[in-house]
Amino acid sequence: MHTLLLHNSAICAAGKSLISPGQVGFLNGWGVFSTIRVKDGVLFAFERHYARMKRDASRMRVPFEASAAELERDLLRLVEANQAFNATLRVAVVRNRGGQFEGPAIERDADRIAFTADLTQWGSGVNLMYVAHGRYSASPFAGTKVTSWLQNLCWNEEAHERGFDEVILLNERGLVSECTSANIFAIRGPEVWTPTLAGSGCLPGVTRALLLEEIHVPGLQLIERDFTPRELEEADQVFITSTTRDLLPVDAVEGRKLRRNHTAFARLLDAFHQYQSSYVAARDNQKEVMR
Repeated sequence: MHTLLLHNSAICAAGKSLISPGQVGFLNGWGVFSTIRVKDGVLFAFERHYARMKRDASRMRVPFEASAAELERDLLRLVEANQAFNATLRVAVVRNRGGQFEGPAIERDADRIAFTADLTQWGSGVNLMYVAHGRYSASPFAGTKVTSWLQNLCWNEEAHERGFDEVILLNERGLVSECTSANIFAIRGPEVWTPTLAGSGCLPGVTRALLLEEIHVPGLQLIERDFTPRELEEADQVFITSTTRDLLPVDAVEGRKLRRNHTAFARLLDAFHQYQSSYVAARDNQKEVMR
């Protein structure tokens, strides 16, 4: 984490005491969040991150008052303050009131907190392991990005202790859902599969959505389709996606080395980076016009 953070609309030292135990969301994980890629000073795909947070906040009964323009302005102030023009930014909205253990003198219904950090170097590929019953697709809260992250942290820690980088979470029917902090894709011939939201219980990741809705590679068809671990392992190429990773190949699952379709993957990655660059350029042009 960098030295400054955003607390509501104030830029504060990251080490400053800003919360009390009576703020309900901090003790119970009652909040929503998103992780945003800062690219050349631009909040990449900000509109999609904002829309998902608003949807999740409504679902989880978390007060979310800030408009998109207000939140973007405050986050860019934080980017400027930390000189974090190519970085990772995490923003959370955390509920403060509710339940029998709400503390006294709570001034706001919710707090907004954001911080930036250096980009993670993920390497050239990842090795994954399976976790059974890691997602429950029938849950009314499936696919919601909430601050209660304990299970994911435990699975990640176990994976690292066993020599893996991440985990593949299977749902209650044994189908592939997602990783703890990434969506998953499989290339099969001309098709590129990713699990459905309703059928798998996975999170609607922003990078996932961009690939499905904005990225077009001749000869490749990106589709939502549920699939089994066996179908995953028989794919021509498997990769994971997230805001911080973009597209990252999977080298092996449970020690079994997977095939690699370098050509198809490279074309997808190149198309994604082209879209990312175009988005940043367009946002820069908007700033110049507003000046």
